[in-house]
Amino acid sequence: MIQPTLHPEPIQASCVRRGRFAFGLTGRAMILLGAGFLWLIPGYFSPKLAWGMLVWTGLLLLAALLDGFRLPSPQNIALGRSWLSAPSLGTSVEIKLSVMQDSGMLLDFTLIDDLPAQLLLTPAAHTVRAWPRSPATLRYAVRPRERGDVACGEVYARYRSALGLVARWARAPLMQMIRIYPELRTAEDQQIFLAKSRRIDLQLRQMRHRGLGREFESLREYRPGDEMRDVCWTASARRGDLVTRQFQAERSQSVWIVLDTGRLMRATVADEKLNRYTKLDYACSTAVALAQLALFSGDRVGLLGYGRRIQQQLLPGRGAGHMRQFLESLAQLEAESSEADHLYATAILGRLQPRRALILWVTDLAESSMRPEVIDGAAQLLHRHVVLFVAMAQPEVAAIAQAVPANVEEMFRSAAAQEMATRRELLLARLRDQGAMTLDTLPSQMTASVLNHYLSIKERAIL
Repeated sequence: MIQPTLHPEPIQASCVRRGRFAFGLTGRAMILLGAGFLWLIPGYFSPKLAWGMLVWTGLLLLAALLDGFRLPSPQNIALGRSWLSAPSLGTSVEIKLSVMQDSGMLLDFTLIDDLPAQLLLTPAAHTVRAWPRSPATLRYAVRPRERGDVACGEVYARYRSALGLVARWARAPLMQMIRIYPELRTAEDQQIFLAKSRRIDLQLRQMRHRGLGREFESLREYRPGDEMRDVCWTASARRGDLVTRQFQAERSQSVWIVLDTGRLMRATVADEKLNRYTKLDYACSTAVALAQLALFSGDRVGLLGYGRRIQQQLLPGRGAGHMRQFLESLAQLEAESSEADHLYATAILGRLQPRRALILWVTDLAESSMRPEVIDGAAQLLHRHVVLFVAMAQPEVAAIAQAVPANVEEMFRSAAAQEMATRRELLLARLRDQGAMTLDTLPSQMTASVLNHYLSIKERAIL
């Protein structure tokens, strides 16, 4: 399984003072100051004892002043942030914060990491104890909620000595841009599909389809009826007789993943853990799974993400470096508020891929009385390519169509949902009549269905 390294770079910086008055009494000091009022109890019986409160307060403030002077300046403290895994949808990512201080005393730190809402809705405070000239670390987990580039802010620190009467505030400029990727699947997640792909590859190697493709297989003597373009003139010159090349069906094909980023792909759908992701997020996760399986099977994978314009395009390739570019492109796709230009994407794809290839087109069908433009675009590709057309249904609409109505209002809603489902099926049936393979599936079931169709295409050698 090809899995490039996608971890953000670790970052470290020295602290700076936070504000003009970056210090204050701690809760412990305030409690001790409040305890001084206990001297008023004996002072009620003997006024001289009431002076004990002033002495107690003075000594406590003097101790706090000395404690504050002993605290190191922020410039003597360095904070760092590192990512233990790649930020991706559907998985938790661990972040490690580190503290290094070169003072001669033990310090207790409270750290708050300023992360964007795409990673963490509410900032949390984390505590750690740092010994002099010895790095102290803490770890915490976040769960990304959106794809794309996000900006991480500073790390704020509050530190105090073991006495704990005065605390100082500091901040470390650990601003960095990180990229949140689609859901990344491991080899364990796709073990069944990988095993089936390996079996299909062994079967194809044993079949040895000679003469069906243009991949070189062997040399043999020229026979009447062979095409002259297949004659190997260098081998013929060496042997003094005509020698022709023999070909077999190509085992390595091009797989294009075409993703619609128009307004229909902005709809959100809840997953099994009740996390809500857009349909484009589900499409990107399916694209990652298919790309990993196709590269494992020896195919080349390309990407075309389009809306009103082409957002991302990547020519077919293979290898870990190509997979890294593929993931980077997927992470930068953004759902648009307008309808996508499907015919323009068809024209671009026809220019980029003149030879026969497998086209996985992931989109949704607009609920209108007119024939969707995306159907016409997919039909134009069928005369040259193998098209697997995937339309993502909305689970709420499917549930309304299948529910038994309890009143008149629910009956009309159910009838409207059933009409929408029937119209979708008619559109997909027309596309199937023209030779396309179609899927009308829920987003949560799309990945498994697409991978099974891809393996079926490989097994039947449709390409």
